[in-house]
Amino acid sequence: MSAGWVVVLLSLLLGVQPLATDLYLPALPSIATAFQAPMAQVQATLSALLLAFGTAQLLWGPLSDRWGRRPVLLAGLAAYALAAVACALATNIEQLILGRIVQGAAMGAAVMGARAIVRDLYAPTEGARVMSKGLTGLGLFAVISGPLGGWLTEWLGWRATMAALAVFGAAGLALVAWRFEETLPQRNPHALRPREMLRIWARIAQHPTFWAWALLAATSYGGLFTFLATSSFVFINVLGHSKTSYGLLMLSMSVVYISGTFMCRRLIPRLGVRRTVAVAAALTLTGGTLCGVLALAGLHTTWAIMGPYYLFILAHGVHQPCGQSGAVAPFPQAAGAASALAGFIMMVTAFAMGTWLGHRMADGAAADVYPLTNGLWFWAAAIATVAWTLVQRHGEARPAPQATAR
Repeated sequence: MSAGWVVVLLSLLLGVQPLATDLYLPALPSIATAFQAPMAQVQATLSALLLAFGTAQLLWGPLSDRWGRRPVLLAGLAAYALAAVACALATNIEQLILGRIVQGAAMGAAVMGARAIVRDLYAPTEGARVMSKGLTGLGLFAVISGPLGGWLTEWLGWRATMAALAVFGAAGLALVAWRFEETLPQRNPHALRPREMLRIWARIAQHPTFWAWALLAATSYGGLFTFLATSSFVFINVLGHSKTSYGLLMLSMSVVYISGTFMCRRLIPRLGVRRTVAVAAALTLTGGTLCGVLALAGLHTTWAIMGPYYLFILAHGVHQPCGQSGAVAPFPQAAGAASALAGFIMMVTAFAMGTWLGHRMADGAAADVYPLTNGLWFWAAAIATVAWTLVQRHGEARPAPQATAR
């Protein structure tokens, strides 16, 4: 594959995640009304998707190391499209949650595969730059997701958002079948043996470089997820925005995120990966702290939240490509397993936060901004701590030959 097609396919594979979340965020209040469902169950349509997404990667990773990236991607995208159809036809909240679980598990194949493909083809530093290009493409999908989701919900109802995901999944399946060429250099015939899987994961989990970058990606995603899980209720129910207006706010957030991925590619050749992350962490902490302090001062307005959040999401455009590529960098012959374990950690973090937010908002906090603002403040502090300590100490990628299968 040409370098251009690699970036296009990475963008497509990574883009299934923001589409599965951002596109239907404007529909969350409508779903709650349509099914007369409590807040915790409505939040579960998001948090259960992400838990299934993270858990399924633990299987998709070894499968891709055994059989290759291509068959795993084809199976995952087919299941993603079919699950979206099931969600669109759901007649109660329980069916919708079940459909989202299947969709999340299928989504894991695409995103895990994207991270593994980067390690198959590129050395660590170049991998971070290529991943940032793929995440720029993800940002473009996120740009259209918010406004499109708001428009579809406003005029066609929440089921239309799920139908749109089915169309995207089918298109992605066709493109991968047409253009994707296998990138796995050598299949591991032992990758699916339970004992071998546990041995490989244990080796990965003992590597300090893996933890430095995996925790950076997880904490940064925790902050993004906090915004995704609460923002529709805050901006629509508390601050009075229409669904379309909320979608435009999501568009602006995505544009800033894309700018962050460009900033990442500019800074890495000049500063190196670790110093780039340290600079971005200063923006993260500034944005998160401002968001929390302004809310405590009583400034519960759109721009008192979005202004500081732009700093946070700008830095997210640096932390994610560096974190996701850095976590798999020491494991060139077990990239699927390393990608899967890193993705699992990210999604367990999001699921835990989503569960807490669901109960917090069910207790009446959906009527204020604090779950959003305090959550961002917490994650900003966590991101800065990881970026300024673990990444600086252990962020230099060193191969771990013992993590490969024998």
